[in-house]
Amino acid sequence: MRHLLTFLLIITFISGCGSDNGGPVPGAERPEEYMKMLEGLAVGIVANQTSMVGETHLVEYLLENGVNVRVIFAPEHGYRELAADGAHIGDGTDAATGIAVRSLYGARNKPEPGDLADLDAVIYDIQDVGARFYTYISTLHYVMEACAENNVRCIIFDRPNPNGFYFDGNIADTAYRSFVAMHPVPVVHGMTTGEYARMINGEKWLPGGMQCELAIIKCKNYNHRTLYELPVKPSPNLPNMTAVYLYPSLCFFEGTNISLGRGTPFPFQVYGSPLFPDEGFSFMPESVPASVSPPLLGVKCYGVDLRNALEEKLVPSPGLNFDWLTDAWTRYPEKDKFFNAYFDVLAAGPVLREQIQAGMSPAEIRATWKEGLEKYAGTREKYLIYR
Repeated sequence: MRHLLTFLLIITFISGCGSDNGGPVPGAERPEEYMKMLEGLAVGIVANQTSMVGETHLVEYLLENGVNVRVIFAPEHGYRELAADGAHIGDGTDAATGIAVRSLYGARNKPEPGDLADLDAVIYDIQDVGARFYTYISTLHYVMEACAENNVRCIIFDRPNPNGFYFDGNIADTAYRSFVAMHPVPVVHGMTTGEYARMINGEKWLPGGMQCELAIIKCKNYNHRTLYELPVKPSPNLPNMTAVYLYPSLCFFEGTNISLGRGTPFPFQVYGSPLFPDEGFSFMPESVPASVSPPLLGVKCYGVDLRNALEEKLVPSPGLNFDWLTDAWTRYPEKDKFFNAYFDVLAAGPVLREQIQAGMSPAEIRATWKEGLEKYAGTREKYLIYR
């Protein structure tokens, strides 16, 4: 049985989705809200392939409208090219505009003072999927930190969160802080990027309690009951909405010796192992552009097919599904080899792994999150823009 918070979120979710005033409109598609703000400013932009204004990339759209764009900052997977998972992203030049591209996933995670020396503002426009281990919110943190240190304004072009209709999971233990667990938030945080930026500032999570000057270009026709279908895939291994909805629950398999379909046409929509029994479904990871060296490369895996999770109404669901992880643990014959070192990084501490190893059920594990989630609910409430 799900705890009370998740139950209340289910009621909210069922009560209605979307708006009577048309579909959600991301901040980037509301130039009437930001063009005057940008007049006369030298700006940098944190952007990738999701940073679109209709059919035009944001950088080109701003240049066409006279905005002085000086530098582009690229997160994990790069600026336009959608590099493979974990690939080192280097600096370069945008071939379409000739503007320098500085990587924030590779040699550095944070803009350097020289990158910001001639800037008045940095625009952040990246589509997020609402999970704490999705690294774009960590990039957001470091961009805000650099802006605060260098007295540069940070302007968030907000976008709807496709998993923004719930929050769930264990609260990250900041003693185990990493690039996939920067802040004391649950696995699914239930906030847009703009709301999350307000929380970073308000909770004084930047070093020394610094706060950055922040402006948010809000979404229109969006609230936290809205189911938002992404117009552009947010990263190479989230190719469709089924994967986006399953991602928060299945990503924990990255910390195990189970394949979650990287190297197949359906990443984050299956899980399996060569050590599972053959029950009629199998797949074999291959080297593909989105995942050059996937786990269990070239090995036939038997497992569970979740490609029809939308049709079967397994997703979207306002709560993490830990049945899949505990099912895999139960079925895996070599218990001492099930977890790898990355699991505790994803889980932000050893507690979740120890609970699974102790044989706790998903309901028992979920019960241990209750106090943390109740506290987080109050924190989150202070920073919500879309109610």
